Amino acid sequence: MDWSDPRLLTHLISVPLFTGVIGFVTNWTGVIMLFQPMRFHGVRVPGLRFLYAYLPRRVQVVPALTHGGRFGWQGIIPSRVSKMASISVDKALLKVGSIGDFYREFEPDRIADHIAATARTEIRGVVERIMAREHPKLWHDLPPVLKSAVHARVEQRLPVIVRGLTDQLGEYIEQLIDAKLLVIRHFEEHPELMNDMLREVGRKELRFMRNFGFYFGFPAGILLVFVLEAFPQWWVLPLGGAVIGWVANWIGIKLIFEPVFPRQVGPFVVQGLFLKRQPEVSDVLAKIIAEDVITMKNIGDELLFGPRSDRTRHMLETSLRPAVDDAVGFVRGAVRVGMGPQRYDRIRDAVAHEAVEFATVFGDQEFGRRQSVKIRDFVARQMRQLRPDEFNELLRSAIKQDEWLLFVHGGILGIGAGLIHLAIFGV
Repeated sequence: MDWSDPRLLTHLISVPLFTGVIGFVTNWTGVIMLFQPMRFHGVRVPGLRFLYAYLPRRVQVVPALTHGGRFGWQGIIPSRVSKMASISVDKALLKVGSIGDFYREFEPDRIADHIAATARTEIRGVVERIMAREHPKLWHDLPPVLKSAVHARVEQRLPVIVRGLTDQLGEYIEQLIDAKLLVIRHFEEHPELMNDMLREVGRKELRFMRNFGFYFGFPAGILLVFVLEAFPQWWVLPLGGAVIGWVANWIGIKLIFEPVFPRQVGPFVVQGLFLKRQPEVSDVLAKIIAEDVITMKNIGDELLFGPRSDRTRHMLETSLRPAVDDAVGFVRGAVRVGMGPQRYDRIRDAVAHEAVEFATVFGDQEFGRRQSVKIRDFVARQMRQLRPDEFNELLRSAIKQDEWLLFVHGGILGIGAGLIHLAIFGV
């Protein structure tokens, strides 16, 4: 090598700068590609719709193509939100606890007390509405003393009735709620939540990934200069740029997630950057799960309006019918005589059906926030106790199948950088 050659000096300055900057830009844009845009943006390409059906499955799932023949881009995470939610539940959330565990952390007795307190102000109106709708004349003609006795007895027995209902919900909660479907549907309806969660959980790792592109690219560029001096061909810079872009992302991913278990290397203990932060990440993720995913509102919506809501309503109504009889107590006979057994049974069933709506107290935001603290503490405690390999699945499983796209992205930008350098400085 001729150290006095000005071309060598130019390459020693320009090539490492190019590879360092392109490494930074590669990883910076790669992080953006993970999360943005939320919806697909692209243009229709003639013939792509026909060609799409013949492409390999691995190419079809790239979020740059649609079966409708459009070419563009959607963030990897928003485009995979259902799959990522499913994997996260299977690999991590169900190891933290079952839906029954989460329900118990909400303290069913407190829920019962809150429902009873809320329903107490409304139960009289419920009875009045039903009677006025079902049998207005009978209810109008019923002696006031019997009306008052019914109302008083129902209100008196309400806490016991509701406590029995919440206990029964806890006993059958696994049959009434599919935790996996709950989480997947919630993320499908709020894809930005998956973005926010992974950004927050992997905040430090994503920043490292972005900066690592420069830290690796700059010294790799110096090595590339010597390769270029040994092989002064035009293709060396584009090929070298592709290798550096690809390897920078590959090593960055490895450093974040591997080794899974702490490993002694000389005087140092090495472990994946993400895994070193298990206590910190556990607290962050627990807060997100408690405030946005496993909430009282989501549990209540799933019970009353989810795919298994018919089971919930049937169970509640079945439980409430004898409870209404019990609450009416000593006046039941007089009420049945005054109304007739068939009419009484119809009204009793109507009360049970409408009283189901009291379960919407799960949507009380203030009460939900107070109870979510218990979920947060429970999830954080359980996650801290996960083995490193189980904890690693929280983030790794969500992106592992698509991380090759980041490698390809790095390689393509590396080729582009090499061609730009060739155009400016030549071989």
